[in-house]
Amino acid sequence: MLSGLRAHVLPASQRRSLDELARDLVLSSGDTRSKRSAFWTMLSLSSVIAAGGVLTDSTATVIGAMIIAPLSTPIMGTALGSVQRRRTGSAGVVLAACALVIAFGAVFSLVLPGDYDLLSNSQISSRTSPGLMDLVAALATGFAGAVALARRDVAAVLPGVAIAISLVPPLVVVGVCLGKLAGWLALGALVLFVSNLFALLFGGMTTFAALGYGTRAERTAGRPARGAYAAMTLLFVVVFVPLAANTALTLLLDTWTGRAKNAADQWLAGTPGASVTRVEAVSRTLHIHVRSPGDLPSVKALLDRLRGQVPDGIPIVVDTVRGRRVDAGKVGD
Repeated sequence: MLSGLRAHVLPASQRRSLDELARDLVLSSGDTRSKRSAFWTMLSLSSVIAAGGVLTDSTATVIGAMIIAPLSTPIMGTALGSVQRRRTGSAGVVLAACALVIAFGAVFSLVLPGDYDLLSNSQISSRTSPGLMDLVAALATGFAGAVALARRDVAAVLPGVAIAISLVPPLVVVGVCLGKLAGWLALGALVLFVSNLFALLFGGMTTFAALGYGTRAERTAGRPARGAYAAMTLLFVVVFVPLAANTALTLLLDTWTGRAKNAADQWLAGTPGASVTRVEAVSRTLHIHVRSPGDLPSVKALLDRLRGQVPDGIPIVVDTVRGRRVDAGKVGD
């Protein structure tokens, strides 16, 4: 049945052979010395490029690092080895590569000033608060990458896969945040990387098993070994729990900021020409940005309007377009 499914989904003429796939994905096969030299060279260069792009907040530079980064190769090699139920050494390469990229990020963080606001950098802030949609997109990308590797006619999409699923940039951000002693931000970036790692492994293992790249016994079973399933289940839990929690927190913050904006609009309703430009949550503080040609109403009235709309104890800061900042206090005080 499985062989019939494979023939229906992907004809043999379009499917790459196991030897071809192993030659591309397993660094310990073929010309090992040349392949490893190329891998570590390109990984180091992509780490430098990614670090430069992150620190200069350059999206184009970070995308360039994604395209040339070879980290997906040993990850997919690990997936292939799991399906074949044999050790390829790819998992060890992945761990060593992760440590190297994080080290590059930590070293490059030394050029940042001591009072540098990490969250003001979009390349950092966008990678330190992942949610469930990041995992969904990564899973789709993981399957796309596995199919592109297995097929002869769609290999051209691999650069797009490299861009869609970010591997080196999140690890660089982990290193930068660790270098600035921002442990929670580093953890958020690490969760993003692990979710992408899980997506590639899951997509690769599922696709390679379905297409018959396993051992003879495995081709009959149509699935990886039980140990691989247990490891993937554990990895999924490690990824899903923080992503789900962060997604729920993000939804709560969106609700609170929406209520805070409505309350602030009512607070400024009696001031001609005054308006609320935006409300944002920064470091557990609600920042209300306003535009006003004259003096603002009493901030106590704002706190009164916010009571019951957002949880008590949240600090409120009012920022004006003229550069004035007012610490209104905490809701409920």
